[in-house]
Amino acid sequence: QVQLVESGGGLVQPGGSLRLSCEASGTVFGINLMSWYRQAPGNERELVATITRSQYTDYADSFKGRFTISRDNAKNAVYLQINNLKPEDTAVYTCYADVLDYTSRYRDYWGRGTQVTVSS
Repeated sequence: QVQLVESGGGLVQPGGSLRLSCEASGTVFGINLMSWYRQAPGNERELVATITRSQYTDYADSFKGRFTISRDNAKNAVYLQINNLKPEDTAVYTCYADVLDYTSRYRDYWGRGTQVTVSS
């Protein structure tokens, strides 16, 4: 089995920064795409950014500028740096990974999410 565990969320004041982390553990033979999604209260889940194994990054238009995705292939980890946080960034942030697991196939895995609350 594979687990994705996020960390780094919390309560932060407007203008602050956070670095979210997500690490895959278990029977991981490789990871192709890794992504961050977020879901704000009352909204649908939306894609923030994606990064490939070769470090190519892609951001949804709404998240270009203040959000930076990165990954450490040796740690099977993906990160999301968020700067100049705004109250509208309040959401549950969830990571996704396309993992080569014990089935010898790439399969989708999701973390449980980490809450980010931006408030003064």
